[in-house]
Amino acid sequence: MPRRRHRVCLQGGLRLDINLLVRQGYIRPGASRGPYYLPWTNTATGEVVDIAIISSNMTGPGEWWFRIRLGDVDQWITLRAQPRRFGGRQWYFQCPSTHRLCSVVWRRPGATRFCSRHAWRGQVAYASQFESPVDRAHRAQARIKARLIGDHDPDLWELPPKPKWMRWTTYSRLEEKYDHYEWVLNDHLIGLVARLTALDAKRG
Repeated sequence: MPRRRHRVCLQGGLRLDINLLVRQGYIRPGASRGPYYLPWTNTATGEVVDIAIISSNMTGPGEWWFRIRLGDVDQWITLRAQPRRFGGRQWYFQCPSTHRLCSVVWRRPGATRFCSRHAWRGQVAYASQFESPVDRAHRAQARIKARLIGDHDPDLWELPPKPKWMRWTTYSRLEEKYDHYEWVLNDHLIGLVARLTALDAKRG
């Protein structure tokens, strides 16, 4: 008898972005780096959800690797470089499962290693695919608030003020998005009240 395939939320797992790791100094072309502690945080709450020990080696004529130790997991991922169109090199992970080059690898919930999104095809879905429009609006607002909150008390601010380092154009764009999601939530609330009012009228 056929069974319905159960998919888990990809964002519920852990994510490694090689471009972000390079920008943050965890990986450096031409150098050996680490070991370092790498935390993952919940984007909505800022709470640390896991911590790994990472190291990398990008010296030598092509024997480049990235190592991550997380609980019982001790995984080595090959690193590859591709020439850029206007000079320099772009770095990638080589997926341990598909052997494709990718900028991001994921460890889905319940898995024991990091792989590309293509390796988890059919097993995962994005968080937005599990959510209603209202859920997506709440999550998007929480994500914007987490980006802006800084040292402010989250209980005192619905939409935090612009951080000193952020451009006004960026802040204005986030403010517009926040207001759009607020409109989505208000529209849903108005519709809900209308349905409840109509239901009460029928009962009366």
